[in-house]
Amino acid sequence: MEEWIDALAELRRRGEPCVLVTVLDELGSTPRDRGSKMLVSAERVVNTIGGGHLEYRALAIARQMLQTGSATMQIERFPLAARLGQCCGGTTRLLFEPLIPARPQLALFGAGHVGRALVQILATLPLRVRWVDSRAEQFPATLPDNVRPQAIDDPLDAVDEMPPGAFYVVMTHDHALDLALAARILQRGDAGYFGLIGSVTKRKRFEYQLGQRGIDTAAMASMRCPLGLPEVKGKLPAEIAVAVAGELIACYGALAA
Repeated sequence: MEEWIDALAELRRRGEPCVLVTVLDELGSTPRDRGSKMLVSAERVVNTIGGGHLEYRALAIARQMLQTGSATMQIERFPLAARLGQCCGGTTRLLFEPLIPARPQLALFGAGHVGRALVQILATLPLRVRWVDSRAEQFPATLPDNVRPQAIDDPLDAVDEMPPGAFYVVMTHDHALDLALAARILQRGDAGYFGLIGSVTKRKRFEYQLGQRGIDTAAMASMRCPLGLPEVKGKLPAEIAVAVAGELIACYGALAA
């Protein structure tokens, strides 16, 4: 029952946050002994603290902590009576311990030449990258640990699934899709960073079209287009990627300060 140790090591390697749930004490009949542990990440649960509604409630608390980025330990007391749907009749306290500070999440839309060049730099940064494109064949066979490819027919769905404060970089092969993604991101209104590839002319055209969709000028002001550090010149994919990565570093650095 020590699988959680190996799972925690893997999550640390990937920089993925998790919550360790520990049975602190027990009074009367309880489903698991003191010291029992369960590791919860956004996508995995390793080990168990006894199942049933107790575990359901514990998972809900742990996942809420992950969603909000909570870094504070908390202790919760659970009476294992009919109200909790448990028949043990005892009482237990659980410790919820956030582990591995969450890295900012970034959704990168577009797996073209610039997107592939940018991913090579993002692999070295403290970010968790969701790389979205409808064309599965565009993704390289081997990807860095912190990059998760997602080939989906409607990339707009990926915007809806991102947490508050996420970063977005839009550089697809389709201007209509770029516009739709920009509208969806700005409608959310909670991006930590939003960069859109393109020229000043593209920005002006998009501002008009976004206004037609009901996006106000204050929201559009948060959109970085052209994106990337202006001091970094050049039109090669690698040069654009360096400029974008520099701007991302400046953004998450300012948030951490």
